[in-house]
Amino acid sequence: MTVDRQQRLPVVGDGTERISPGTPRGTAPGDGDPRVSAPDRQPGEAFRSAVRAGRLDLPLPGGGRTAQRWSRLVELGRTDLVLARLGEGHADALAILAELGVPVDPRWRREPWGVWAAAPASVTATRDGDRWLLTGDRPWCSGAGLLSRALVTATAADGVRLFAVEVGAAGVTPVAGTWPAVGMAASDSRTVSFDGVTAVPVGEPGRYTARPGFWHGGLGVAACWYGGAVGVADALRDAARHRGLGPHAMAHLGAVDAALTAARAVLFAAADAIDADPTGDADRLAHQVRATVEAAATTVVERVGRALGAGPLCRDADHARRVADLTVYLRQSHAEADLAHLGELAAAAGEPGW
Repeated sequence: MTVDRQQRLPVVGDGTERISPGTPRGTAPGDGDPRVSAPDRQPGEAFRSAVRAGRLDLPLPGGGRTAQRWSRLVELGRTDLVLARLGEGHADALAILAELGVPVDPRWRREPWGVWAAAPASVTATRDGDRWLLTGDRPWCSGAGLLSRALVTATAADGVRLFAVEVGAAGVTPVAGTWPAVGMAASDSRTVSFDGVTAVPVGEPGRYTARPGFWHGGLGVAACWYGGAVGVADALRDAARHRGLGPHAMAHLGAVDAALTAARAVLFAAADAIDADPTGDADRLAHQVRATVEAAATTVVERVGRALGAGPLCRDADHARRVADLTVYLRQSHAEADLAHLGELAAAAGEPGW
């Protein structure tokens, strides 16, 4: 999941500190930045262009148009999973700020934001008079060289807090060599080092994970996964439509069709459920949907590979990249840990709903 934006300089936190408009980093991966040699700038450029053009202005989750929000994320995932990952972070940031009571200025929507919330203990927050300072190394910072601002979790004396940080500020340094990935390579998810960086608190301690929208954000990630799976499945369906495939390959296509149809039904039923109860606890719902979509996407990757063989993976760069990107992105799931948590929730439910 992910969080972050501005012009009216809205009040944040205790009412005395303000978030000012951010300035995009002067260099994106490949723009001569000596700290990184990212392999492909195209998705990052497409992301920033989409932000500036308003193409990532999505309806807020739980507001009656959640299905429309997720349809857009599915579309992005089907087109390019890196673009979807960055776009989901931008949209989630706007949703987090809105949910935590920060007035969303229209100019925020034209700045690329993200949410850097993995491993909260990796960054600490300390007070220095009336300022908050962040120190530490945060892994998995998607868009490290692409964002204007990020919402960053950090551990403070009173618990885990959420802060807004200007990514181009002094003391914020994406660390070279920390994202040698093949899948999702262009997401530039380097470790970012914070060295006494001034930050603005957003909400109260613990509020980031305690709010209902935390699970809505997790479901948005599942929409991106689903879109990525459809993009991989397109190769098999196109082959079936335009050249002869044997019965075994057609059986794989049938299995892919069944898996994606079931996952889509579960995903968009969840959108309706959130709109019907936007402040309800969606923990179990989010885990159900994420597990269902992850299983469907895993089935797609395996079935498409078995049906088409190594050819597309070796001779079709776009398809090979889609498979590599989806394989990495799915590992944002916590696998058996998530399933164990879901099992505990199912056991505790008075009526499981089966």
